[in-house]
Amino acid sequence: MHRRDFLASSVVAGAAAVSAAKPAEGGGGRAGGPGPFKLKYAPHFGMFRNLAGDDPVEQLRFAADQGFTAWEDNGMMGRSAQEQERIGAAMAELGISMGVFVASMATAWGPHFVEGKEDSREQFLKDCRQAVEVAERVNAKWMTVVPGTTVPHLEMGYQTASVIDMLRRGAEIFEPHGLVMVLEPLNPWRDHPGMFLSKIPQAFEVCRAVDSPSCKILFDIYHQQITEGNLIPNMDLAWSEIAYFQAGDNPGRCEPGTGEINYRNVFRHIQSKGFGGIVGMEHGNSREGAEGERAVIEAYRASDDF
Repeated sequence: MHRRDFLASSVVAGAAAVSAAKPAEGGGGRAGGPGPFKLKYAPHFGMFRNLAGDDPVEQLRFAADQGFTAWEDNGMMGRSAQEQERIGAAMAELGISMGVFVASMATAWGPHFVEGKEDSREQFLKDCRQAVEVAERVNAKWMTVVPGTTVPHLEMGYQTASVIDMLRRGAEIFEPHGLVMVLEPLNPWRDHPGMFLSKIPQAFEVCRAVDSPSCKILFDIYHQQITEGNLIPNMDLAWSEIAYFQAGDNPGRCEPGTGEINYRNVFRHIQSKGFGGIVGMEHGNSREGAEGERAVIEAYRASDDF
C-alpha cells in the first residue's frame, strides 16, 4: 500500500469567556444571521435539541443557520438505511460535511484486535464493508475505529502486531472507496482504562506500520490532555498521520472555555498548519436546556475569533 499524507487542521475553541453575539433561536448563518465559522466544527444529534426540536433534519437546519458546516454521529451505523439517506440528503442540501461515525461497535470494546482471533477479524471486516455502504448514503469520508482492550497474558509486541494485521485488512476494504478509518487513542486515567490505544505517539507508530492512506489518527484533544498533555508538540510530531480532531475541555468534557485547555491557541496552531478538515464537538453541554445550548454556540464563536 502507498502512503498518502493527510493535512489535518481545524477547530479552535478558546478558553475564553463567552463573548460573541447571541445567535437567533431559529435563524442565522444562512439567512442574514451569523456567518459560517472559520473552522468546520461538527455538533452531534441532541446537542441542540431544546432549540431545534427532536427531528434530526431540523437539528441540522438549526446548526446550519448558526454557521456550522459539519456534523458527526457516532451511532450512524445503527440508523436505518432510509434514515441515513434522509440525513445525507439534508446535509447535502445544507452544505454540511459529514464527520465521523463509529465503524465497528462490536469490536471496539474487548480484546478483539489484540488477540487476532478469526471470528473477531471476520466481524471487524464485515462491519467495515457495512461502513462503506453507510458512508455512501451520508457522503462520509472518516470512520472511527477503536482497537479494543489489551490482555495481560501477551507481550505488547504480539498484541501490537495483531492490531496492525487487522487494521491492514480493514484498510484494504476502505482504500478503493477513498475512505479513512481514524484511530482514536482514549485516556486510561479518567474514562477508559485498559484500552490498547491511549497515546498519540503509539497511534503514530501503528499508522506508519499499517502504511495506508485509509488508516490515520483521530486526535481527541480532551483525551490527550488527560493522557499526556504536550498537545501542540505531539500534533506537530504526528501531523502526517492526523486526519481528524475532536474537542472537549478538561475537566468536565464540555464546551471550550469550561476547563483548563487554551483552545484558542491550540486551534490557532492547527489552522496555521493548513488543516481544512473537521473538528468534532464530542462533548457535553455545561448547562442544561436552551440556555446551555446557546452557551455552546457562543463558546465556539468566541473560540473561532482568532
